[in-house]
Formats: sequence, C-alpha cells, structure tokens
Amino acid sequence: MRRQLLGLALFCLLPGSAEGQEKTKFSHADSLRGTNAPQRSWWDATFYDLHVTVSPSDSTIRGYNIITYRVLLPQQEMQIDLQQPLVVDSMVQDGKSLTFRRDSNAFLITLPSPQIKGTRRAIGVYYHGRPRVARRPPWDGGYGWGVDSLGRSYISTTNEGLGASVWWPNKDIPSDEPDSQRIAITIPDPIVNVSNGRLRSTTKNGDATTTYEWFVANPINNYNVAVNAGGYEHFADTFAGENGALTLDFWPLSYHLDDARRQFAQVKPMLACFEKWFGPYPWYSDGYKLVETAHLGMEHQSAVAYGNHYRNGYLGRDLSSTGLGLEWDFIIVHESAHEWWGNNISAGDHADMWIHESFANYSENIFQECQTDKASGARYVIGTRSKVTNDAPIIGHYSVNSEGSGDMYYKGGNMLHTIRQIINDDTKWRAVLRGLNTTYRHGIVSGRDVEDYINTKSGINFDKVFAQYLMTTRIPTFEYDVQGGVLWYRWNNVVPGFDMPIKAHTAAGPDVLLRPTEKWKSAPLGVAADAFKLDENFFVRPVRVAK
Repeated sequence: MRRQLLGLALFCLLPGSAEGQEKTKFSHADSLRGTNAPQRSWWDATFYDLHVTVSPSDSTIRGYNIITYRVLLPQQEMQIDLQQPLVVDSMVQDGKSLTFRRDSNAFLITLPSPQIKGTRRAIGVYYHGRPRVARRPPWDGGYGWGVDSLGRSYISTTNEGLGASVWWPNKDIPSDEPDSQRIAITIPDPIVNVSNGRLRSTTKNGDATTTYEWFVANPINNYNVAVNAGGYEHFADTFAGENGALTLDFWPLSYHLDDARRQFAQVKPMLACFEKWFGPYPWYSDGYKLVETAHLGMEHQSAVAYGNHYRNGYLGRDLSSTGLGLEWDFIIVHESAHEWWGNNISAGDHADMWIHESFANYSENIFQECQTDKASGARYVIGTRSKVTNDAPIIGHYSVNSEGSGDMYYKGGNMLHTIRQIINDDTKWRAVLRGLNTTYRHGIVSGRDVEDYINTKSGINFDKVFAQYLMTTRIPTFEYDVQGGVLWYRWNNVVPGFDMPIKAHTAAGPDVLLRPTEKWKSAPLGVAADAFKLDENFFVRPVRVAK
C-alpha cells in the first residue's frame, strides 16, 4: 500500500520529502491514543449518554457517561480514554463495579461478563476533577473559564486534536462515532448552556442550577461535542434548503444581539452556496446554530462556535491579501464549511486531516465565487499561496494521533483548485464534490478513499498530484526555455512519474495545454519568451532555465 497504517509501532516514517525520509519517535501514549488496538477494535460505540455538572467557582467538573456499544468480536478487555488530571471514580456494568487500571490517558477495564458478538451492552463511567485549561483556544484546547463584560460566567470547550477525553470519557479515536448522543449539562443560574443538536428539556434544580439536555440525532465526531455556557440571547430563522426548511438558531451574548442580527445575515447566502456545490446541509434533523464563544471558532457540529467579533475577514484581516476576504466573515464561512468537510465526511485518522481542512479552505474560494464570480474566487485562493510554508508534508503520521503540516489549509486548498483546472469541467467537478458528500454521508473515510473517488468520478488519475502536494514539501517546478519560437519544457522537483498537465497563455494565439514530464519536451509555438505565461490557477513555480 502507498500509505499503510502502522499499528503499535513506536517509530513512524514521515512521507517522502525533498530531503528524503525522516524518522520521528512517538510515545507509548501516542500509540494508545491513535491506534485502533484490540482493546478498541472489538466494540463499536453506538450511543453516548453524557451528563456533566460544571462548577465555574472552582473550575471543576463531575459527571458520568453511559456508553452503549455493539460487540463486534468476543473480548474481555476494553479501553476507554480520559485524560489526566481527571479521575475515574468507578465503572459499572450490569450493576457491578468493574476492575480497571490507568495507562497514561487511557483506562483498561476487565469485563467479567461474556461479551457476545452481535449483542449490545452498556458501561457507565463516573468521574470528576479539574480539566485541563485551554490556554490559547482553540489551538491549545481544554476548558475555557472566564467572565463576560457584565461579570457573568463564560465557559466553553475546545479539543480538536487534543481529544474529547480531555473533559469526558469515551472511545477517543476518530474512526468510531456514536450513532447519536445525549449531552446533559448542569450549570449555575442564570447562564445558559448551548450544546449540539436540539434542546430537549430545561430542568430547574433546587440548588440554583439548571440542567440543559441536548440531543444529537446523527453520528458526531467526539471532538465536536461542546459546552458553551454564557449570558446568551437567542433568535431564530429558517432557511429554505434542498431538503426543506432548515432551522437556524443564533446564540450571541445578550449585549451583542444587534451585532449578531446584522452579521449573521451572511448565513443564508453561505448555506445556499454550499448546498449548491456540496449538496444538502448534512444535519437537517439537528438544525444549524451559531454560538458566540470567547475563542475564535470551531466546527462543533450543528453548534458552530463563533468568536470573530462580528467583523468581516479573519478578526478584521484578509488572509488572501487581495481585499476579497474582507467582504465576508471568515469564521462563519470556514467553520460552517466543516459541516460538510470534517463533520459529514470525517477522517478516520488525524493524519488525514487534510480531508477536513483542505476542503474547508477551498470552500472559502467557492463562497467568494458565489458572491461575485469565478475569477474572484480564483484570485482569492491564489492570494493565499503566500502563506504556504512547506515545512512538512500535509499528511501526518498514522496511528499515533498526529496531524501533518498546517499547509493542509492553503496548500491543500490550492491543490484542489489545481485539480479543478485539470478536470476543466465545472459540472463534473461540482458532481464530484456533491458525490463525495452523498457517497460518504455521515461516514468515516481515509485519504485514499477520497483520492480514489476523485480519480474514478473525474476519469483522471490524480495519484501523482496527490503524492506531490500531500506527501512532499515540494511545489512542482515548471522549467522552460524559448529558442527561436520553440518552447522547451519539463517538470523538476517532483515525485517520480509526475505528469500533471498544465495550461499556458501565449500572446500570439489561443491557450495551449501542455503535458510535461521529467524529460525535456518541445512545442513549436512561435512565441517570444516574454509572450509565454503559465496559467496561474495551477499551483506550480515557473522557472526559465537555459536549455
């Protein structure tokens, strides 16, 4: 296989780069977290029933999760994850306390009763403690504790990459999602908690707290499960979408209500654009929400976290350096795009996070195109190339909970834009994007799954293109020279066998499609060197050399 899952190995090979291959050491804890080991692979999580009491006065939480699972294979040892410094008080099955031991951030449990293939069982995990504090959310995740400008408690969770087990016990691996989930959060009055899915009940307790019970009717990434508690106001709307009426619910802090009504008007055109290009919003039964948070944003499924201060751009900045990015709210667009790319279609290993981030980045280009025209969309994504660092390959290390380079955003988005140019048929390209969301709806995929789908539906083999942009730190170099009206050209700085076609402009005639390889080719174009230019929609580096 081109990319093989590495199991419990403590050493992983970084995908090939310009300098060769690099060996990186990972810990036993990394393997426990990232590997679908025998203690995990024998059971399939089907329902999480999560109950958590949040105490902002001392930054602690306590609660329990009843995990319902389906037995895939007979096994007596189970792994459940809960990160330090949180403490497990007890685990129970069939009314009996279970024996367990901690191994790093995992607990290994001995199950005395038979685990019979095909049956459904449940285990209760009771716990408490002071969870890790999010120092710089959302990138440094955990619990965020604070107060708003009126002195009200303001609480949120962020844990992508770090893992949901930073605050609640679960099977913390992206390849297994529950079919549905309850999220019951108890918080002090008068603040309100907004989590994923739909609010089923609000229960006033006798101790100046309230329990908000939310229910997610669909599969959900565990890192998307969120607590958002604050002094919220609420307003609602409806979007007439492809699958009917989609409920829109907005939860700004009370003193930002007018700002939210103005800024969140961008949601409907965004949804219309993305439904056109990617297919129906994936969570009609759970609705669409934007929830104001102290951190910048996160793609919490059906409850997108919003902290862009009600400004266009990325905190008022244009990431494309073209001016186009100031015409719309980056967080609304990018984080909502993840409802399709990352939440609907989910990578089974964090090494393939480009499936989430490259497509979400590319979605910004698509939204700009919907707002204005195709040329502006292209100008936006081309403008983001200055942020590509080529520090490491986009694909990370498998089976150790390791993401690749941050280039999965800008470089990955430009790779997809390049693939669109090669296909050169927007009807077919849109069918590919919509087809991915239909074929793998609410599903777990690998990078190979996505690549094979694009290859098959486009009728073009992009394996070398994917290998070049995802597995190396090199941008293809188009070397050329013009002598006596004859163009000489070839690829350099590429993976072996790289043969991506590319379009070129000539002042003397129509555009030409070139098919370079690593060997020099010639074309009698009859143009001077200064009249030859590559189409900048292809993410390559043109370099004139002496032939």
